[in-house]
Parts: sequence; C-alpha cells; structure tokens
Amino acid sequence: MVVLRSGRWRPTQEQITKNLVPPKAEVKGPAFLVELNDLKVATTVNIASKEIVETPTLKGNIKITNKSKNILDIQAVTLEYLDEAGKPIPYKPEEKIVKVYPFWKVLQPEGIAEGSLDVTIPMNAIKEKSLRKIEVNLVYVPSPLKRETLTLSEKVE
Repeated sequence: MVVLRSGRWRPTQEQITKNLVPPKAEVKGPAFLVELNDLKVATTVNIASKEIVETPTLKGNIKITNKSKNILDIQAVTLEYLDEAGKPIPYKPEEKIVKVYPFWKVLQPEGIAEGSLDVTIPMNAIKEKSLRKIEVNLVYVPSPLKRETLTLSEKVE
C-alpha cells in the first residue's frame, strides 16, 4: 500500500526478512532424515508503527531422505512452532494459517526428495520472540501398500 505525500507516492509497508538461528537444521527419525536449510522469516510491517500487518511466512529448503528399508509414500510435511516450554505457539484468529506443505513423493530406500518450504508462522512467534523449536511431522504411507479390488454387478435398465 502507498500513500501520496507532497506529490510523491510513498510505501506504508515494507517487507523484512530475517534468518532463523540456526538457518540450517537436521533431524533423524526411524524412517527419515530431514534437513532444513536457508530458513528465513519474512514479515510485512507498517513503516510508521513497526507493527506486523500480515501473517509472517517461513521459507527455506527441505530435503528428505528415506532411511528405512521400505518404499515410503510421503503425503505432506506439517510444522508446529513451539515456545521455550515446548508448548505450541497459537495463531491469532485473524491470521492466515498454512502449516501443511503438500509433498507428494514416493521414496525408495535411500531415496531423496527436495523442495522449497513456504508456510506461515504465528505472529506471536516473531513479535514476542517466543520461538524456540520447530516440530516437523512427516505424513506418509508405508509400503508395501495393499490394494483390494471389488467388482459390483450392476446394470442400467
């Protein structure tokens, strides 16, 4: 948004990008190795008041390695933002919530999937500097998948 002052357009908002510390993280679970890097938080603030005016976004890169002996069908990655006590940091009712990142990929054992992360982060995690941990949840279907086909005897008369 811009306003006209003295015959010139001047912006009323600015985008500020800050690196997360550390900007790179790696965590290993029983089936996966997850690496996040180049983690940055982008906020849009009112220039005059310095208040955050939109839900901040977390951007970065994600790399997932299948460490199991099975084929794994990744459906999504979800993120939960935790404070110092390990409790989730809530979103305000008016905030846009995008904490699920669809990640449709079938990974063979030792297979690697990479992508860009672009999700929201609660304003309070930034404003109050309460963010201490990010919990990464992988939603996946283990293989071998079992399928069953059923045939119904139907006809149109």
